[in-house]
Amino acid sequence: MEVFVARQPIFNSRQQVFAYELLFRHGLENYYSGTDGDLATARVITDSFMLFGIEALTGGKPAFINFTANMIKNEIPTIFPPELVGVEILEDVILDEEILYACQKLKNSRYLLALDDFVFDKERAALTEMADIIKVDFLATAKKDRAALAEKFAGSRVKLLAEKVETIDDFQNALELGYTYFQGYFFCRPHIVSRKDIPSHRLTYLRILQELHRTEPDFEHITRIVTADLSLSYKLLRLVNSAVFGFRSRINSIKQALVILGLQEIQKWITLLALSSMGQEKPDELITHSVIRARFGELIATIIGLQNRSSEFFLMGLLSLIDAFLDQPMQEILAELPLSNEIKDALTGRMNLFGEVYRLILAYEKADWIQVNRYSSRLNLKEEKIPKFFLQSVQWANQLFASVFQ
Repeated sequence: MEVFVARQPIFNSRQQVFAYELLFRHGLENYYSGTDGDLATARVITDSFMLFGIEALTGGKPAFINFTANMIKNEIPTIFPPELVGVEILEDVILDEEILYACQKLKNSRYLLALDDFVFDKERAALTEMADIIKVDFLATAKKDRAALAEKFAGSRVKLLAEKVETIDDFQNALELGYTYFQGYFFCRPHIVSRKDIPSHRLTYLRILQELHRTEPDFEHITRIVTADLSLSYKLLRLVNSAVFGFRSRINSIKQALVILGLQEIQKWITLLALSSMGQEKPDELITHSVIRARFGELIATIIGLQNRSSEFFLMGLLSLIDAFLDQPMQEILAELPLSNEIKDALTGRMNLFGEVYRLILAYEKADWIQVNRYSSRLNLKEEKIPKFFLQSVQWANQLFASVFQ
């Protein structure tokens, strides 16, 4: 039976990825809705570290995983190097002498301890003293309580992690209060600014996208546009000569690259490179997220009878966060881009086949397993293929960034 694995980034104050929390589901049942937490955590460990490969899932960053009381007592986290795992302890763990002793042993062995769904009380004081990180649910915690916790732990070695941070305002609030780490989808949200305040290089790349996606694009004009941009030219040549394509002979000119790849592939890859340049002042995870969505959509298209349109699904995923890149409303940006109505409708919330694939991708990202089941059924897609496609998309993105952007 397939195990479904999603991941959610945890950022530092500079919006760089510090770690990933791994979110799991087995078959059609959410592990954490059941009562056998030991079985849940055991499956998480075996599948993420053994089957999937932790490097592929987290890129070498720590993996935060919920461990049950019994598994902590049995020292299961020590199977893995301390630099690769964060031990999350839920609020329902009963704090007896045995669990406190086991936590102290983990602490002495340099394991990172994080208290999840934290509520401070006297009974948990001993565990709090051992903790490295305390996670505070920003959706469930009142503003005054967020501030009180920040004041309480100010100056201590304990770091606060704001989770379920869904807006830029909540991120700024947590940052101002002194929180160290941040988890949620705030980084995908546009911070709407006046058009005149958009950096000029972003508008330049928007114009490239406009030309690239015209109904009848001018091949020679695209060649001139790309050649005129040194950064874009360099990245495109590096890309086509990388292991992503694996061409035997070296490609030395932009025109040669365009001829060999063809229009559909060039639209796909230049869009990716233009987005990466637009996002120079943005968190790296934004372009990573976009690329994973793009590849995920492309793979899904191949098994729902739309292989000949897979590049369009790639573009849909790739452009799904362009509002966050440009800090402009999605509808306004799409009005300027000559994309198909199917892609535009999907990215603005209207339902069509593209929209169903897009919603499946979003549901998987958020580990919303009920919606994953719903949309896979509507697409007549075998559900067991989805986690494989997700992992392949993450691996593909890792390879791409290692080949081109580093």
